[in-house]
Amino acid sequence: MDTLTLIGTAAFLNLLAAISPGPDFVMAVRNSLNYSRRTGIFTGFGIGLGLAVHIIYCAAGVGYIIAKSIVVFNIIKYLGAAYLIYMGIRSLMAHRTKIEIETKKESQDLTRMQAVKIGFLTNVLNPKATMFFLGLFTFVIRPDTPAYVIVIISFIMIMTAITWFTIVAIFFTQKRIQDAYARFENVINRAFGALLIFLGVKIALAQR
Repeated sequence: MDTLTLIGTAAFLNLLAAISPGPDFVMAVRNSLNYSRRTGIFTGFGIGLGLAVHIIYCAAGVGYIIAKSIVVFNIIKYLGAAYLIYMGIRSLMAHRTKIEIETKKESQDLTRMQAVKIGFLTNVLNPKATMFFLGLFTFVIRPDTPAYVIVIISFIMIMTAITWFTIVAIFFTQKRIQDAYARFENVINRAFGALLIFLGVKIALAQR
């Protein structure tokens, strides 16, 4: 496979993984709706940092060890599941206040670091991401792939994820969507909570 085809294939597979519904997408939408556009965007930055961690350990060969070690894989799996269930319970327990929505968001918004941390933990503790990158580094990116090509692919994948979740944050913080969210906040929060718990349980029960 020539260099351009390799880069294009890896970038395309990563784009499909980024836009497919999963914990990253749910968390980015949740933070954008519940807090602000800025928080949604920085959640995306956190997801990008999580991708960087997956890329680094898979490139170093650690991903293979994780995939082969039942104990290590299960630790990551259960930590990820517990984190999603915890965030889901928080969403279920969230109560709407009578304060104007803009005022409420300003007073309760997350800091940049808090948003980055949520995105980072959601992605880095997702065992499906581990398996995706292990597969990518097994079947697409070969051991003899030049280091500079891996760096280019890594940069493209991280920036693709950040760009996608920035678009998600911008879309879900448009005024019409925010107005609709304000009317059905409790229902939507409970839906997000149930979905996050479902994803957590699904990850906990998943086999490799």
